[in-house]
Amino acid sequence: MTAPIAERIYLSPPDIGELERRYVTEAFDTNWIAPLGPNVDGFEEEFCEVVGASHAAALSSGTAALHLALRLAGVERDDEVLVSTLTFVASASPVVFLGAKPIFVDSERTSWNIDPQRVADFFADRAEKNRLPKALVVVHLYGQCADLDALVELCERYEVTLIEDAAEALGATYRGRSPGTFGQSAIFSFNGNKIITSSGGGMLVSNDEKLIARARKLATQARDPAPHYEHSELGYNYRMSNVVAGIGRGQIASLSDKVAATRRTFDAYYDALADLDGVEFMPEAPWGRHSRWLTCLTVDPEAAGVDREMIRKAMEAANIEARPVWKPMHMQPVFSDAEILGGEVAEDLFERGLCLPSGSSLTDAQRQRVIETFRGVF
Repeated sequence: MTAPIAERIYLSPPDIGELERRYVTEAFDTNWIAPLGPNVDGFEEEFCEVVGASHAAALSSGTAALHLALRLAGVERDDEVLVSTLTFVASASPVVFLGAKPIFVDSERTSWNIDPQRVADFFADRAEKNRLPKALVVVHLYGQCADLDALVELCERYEVTLIEDAAEALGATYRGRSPGTFGQSAIFSFNGNKIITSSGGGMLVSNDEKLIARARKLATQARDPAPHYEHSELGYNYRMSNVVAGIGRGQIASLSDKVAATRRTFDAYYDALADLDGVEFMPEAPWGRHSRWLTCLTVDPEAAGVDREMIRKAMEAANIEARPVWKPMHMQPVFSDAEILGGEVAEDLFERGLCLPSGSSLTDAQRQRVIETFRGVF
């Protein structure tokens, strides 16, 4: 007889409670299923309270939010936009949607986020040539903020629009403030694997009331105010549904509990695995609190005697989902012609980096299974 297959442990599955069910049930009971509605209004208001933003627009995805943020920053065809290279493709693809050109920027090791020194050198060089980029998209990676003080100062000095991609960083802080409140606008994601989910969806936030009002219009097919359907410009079908927003409302209410759970998981992994030769965990930068949306680490094969892929494959054999760190954008075939500023740090983190199961619903027994499997490779 073959041994039974152990239940799969996922990287970051949804963690749903009863409050979400209540809001969704209300949407069905009132027959308010279509886009917009009281849950959308409530989600926008409650999200602003949590992150400290003044205005928000609930949208169909974080990608849609970034597309709108770039368009509202005035990004047009052949403009250049700086983007963190160590990220998911959705941080860069909306730049191309608008016909603009992404320029990717390497990471620094303190936070694994975009390197402000490389940004500073690039801005200084381009200012002399009068060819500054239109915007900078800074990604807050895996639940940790980039060095925002340095980036805000640079963008203000050179008059480059700063947009925050905080899709992975809800619940983190930078000097006591939530990410998403430093740039002209910021985006968040509620994909199924994020620290809170609405099954899909995203949020665009800004302290500029007119920007968010304009985003709402563009996100509803740019419909003009008229009793009939009137359109003087092209827009998008990007607004969030009332049902999806109900899930989001329930999730945002328990954000602090979810962050506490993901941080406990990081602590458990660190206590159990940090003694292994060649294993180094993603650091928590001195400027803020890491939400530990995902626990990430690197493995030095020379010191460890094993490499990242050996561990990942052992995890998969034990029915545990673990994934490499993001493959940098400048290494992706779709961006093979894009310019890269540096790249060595991001490439190294990708080659050696591994993400462990980190969902807020992870049980002690599941976590112990991950630890035992990991240590077993050594």
